[in-house]
Amino acid sequence: MDYIDLATQFLENLFKLKRHGHQKKFNECMQGEAMAILYILRRKNIVMPSDISNDMKISSARVAAMLNSLESKGYITRQMDKSDRRKILVDLTQEGKELAEKHSKAIAVHTAHMLETLGEHDALELVRIVKKLANINSKAITDN
Repeated sequence: MDYIDLATQFLENLFKLKRHGHQKKFNECMQGEAMAILYILRRKNIVMPSDISNDMKISSARVAAMLNSLESKGYITRQMDKSDRRKILVDLTQEGKELAEKHSKAIAVHTAHMLETLGEHDALELVRIVKKLANINSKAITDN
């Protein structure tokens, strides 16, 4: 099998997918401020800015700018950790939780529609393969 040719086909189709339809909407919900509030929601609401920076692989300066924006919009609060005053804790406001849940639901609905369009067999195979790739990637990161 020519894996270079297969990789080229895969990347071309991935690019098409990214430009249109589901992936475009998914990308909009999984970037910047939207991704940050989803991250905070999934972490049970209270996180430190360094957690966001490390897990989302973005600079601390970008996280600070994002948190400033989210705070000014009323989606998050920041306060000092009572047990360690050097740490800042970030929490979602009720409005922030509602927005994060709205984004999460939109992503799930769009993804369910895409999987339904594929049909049961292909949808299960896609989920299996993506899970396998995630596990391979996770193992590669821990091995390095």
